[in-house]
Amino acid sequence: MSQTEIFESDRAAGYNQFVDTWIPNYHYFLDQLPRVLRDVEDKTLLCVGCGTGNEIERFVHSTAQWSITGVDPSPEMLKQAREKFRTSNRVTLVDGVVTDIDSAKKFGAATLLLVLHFLDENEKLLLLKAIADRLKPGASFVMMDITGNGSSFNENVKILSKLWPVDVDPEQAKNRLHRIQHELYHISEEKLEQLYAEAGFEKPVRFFQSAVYMGFLASKK
Repeated sequence: MSQTEIFESDRAAGYNQFVDTWIPNYHYFLDQLPRVLRDVEDKTLLCVGCGTGNEIERFVHSTAQWSITGVDPSPEMLKQAREKFRTSNRVTLVDGVVTDIDSAKKFGAATLLLVLHFLDENEKLLLLKAIADRLKPGASFVMMDITGNGSSFNENVKILSKLWPVDVDPEQAKNRLHRIQHELYHISEEKLEQLYAEAGFEKPVRFFQSAVYMGFLASKK
């Protein structure tokens, strides 16, 4: 059984540098989020596992007037986010998990980026259900995570290692590859579709892929 991943100390302080190094096209993906969700009528957004607020930042700076609630269990990550948005009256940050958000409040959209791979299959389903419970019918849900299984996943892992900066420490790269392949809870797209259906979402559409990192768009049933 896995546990909620809480980034503290050096992991929290170095998170932005971590994603810059190890997740190819991460910022490109974030930059597209307001465009992917531009047709959402109810501009209320729930960002689950918002971390330092990188995705929130894109919506704050978009032309649409989004009202954003971010939730994360790491106080040190949220401290960075609060510093980013200290002058914004459209961002609410909650120290906790998604079930700490009142389910009576329904959002028009939600994001879940780089969270599911820390959770086992049962926990993935519980989290997806909790998000669905806080969305309006037809609301949009964007998820990005390590996805895949079997031989195709292993081939994408090899490609991933070629996309990292050429000056990364070889030992760190080796450890990162091992963690992705053997320590994190990645699942196939087929299994992800099953979990979405059980949680109350329509079939997800993959609209982004950078090696093992895939982005999906789905609607709440």
